[in-house]
Amino acid sequence: MMTKHADLMVCDSVNMEKYIREEYARYRPQTTFIAYGAEDRRSRLADDDPKLLDWFRSKGLEPKSYYLVVGRFVPENNYETMIREFMVSNSKRDFALVTNVSDKFLEELKEKTHFDRDPRIKFVGTVYDKELLMKIREEAYAYFHGHEVGGTNPSLLEALASTDLNLLLGVGFNREVAQDAALYWSKEPGDLAALIDHADAMSPDEIHALGARAKQRIADAYSWQHIADQYKNLFLGREQKEG
Repeated sequence: MMTKHADLMVCDSVNMEKYIREEYARYRPQTTFIAYGAEDRRSRLADDDPKLLDWFRSKGLEPKSYYLVVGRFVPENNYETMIREFMVSNSKRDFALVTNVSDKFLEELKEKTHFDRDPRIKFVGTVYDKELLMKIREEAYAYFHGHEVGGTNPSLLEALASTDLNLLLGVGFNREVAQDAALYWSKEPGDLAALIDHADAMSPDEIHALGARAKQRIADAYSWQHIADQYKNLFLGREQKEG
């Protein structure tokens, strides 16, 4: 009904706009694309901030020694694939999962993957301190993104803005955001595990180059100033047309 009656639908990803136009073509929806945004800056926490060091100590982690994922604890974010593939990889690093665990899904994952037998897999709870979470992203060796539905994802933008090495599920929503600033994996058995082993072997220069492209991508297309300017131009332009 919203698609049928709205004067204009602002879609936060190109692929979402394509979906709306195709799925609801009979209503001839009026659409435009304006993305979601992210802050393109570093965390205000220093490397030796007690808050950061205490968090690392309590979770058994060290800077640049862990892969990271941040997101809702739901099946469509592909936690099972990420955990299963990490377990069969040869990585000596940890896998830290910042998420709000639900007991039912956690037990289901435990039965399917037996992740509790792998000391590298660490569910570390939620982090609602914005500066701390930003710093945790910066200090990660690499970031996993397994979301496959829902347009431009805020946690992906935050990862690209903060983490140099990003390993993304290769769906259209994610590829349109990161483009050549990330590495991509599929849900085929062995694909992500091989990519993890490849990531572990990358040189600092290779990782830095990806990180620089990721941060430039955010600055060019997803900074809040850029997004706000697009909305301002949209609203003012429509006012002038209607006036």
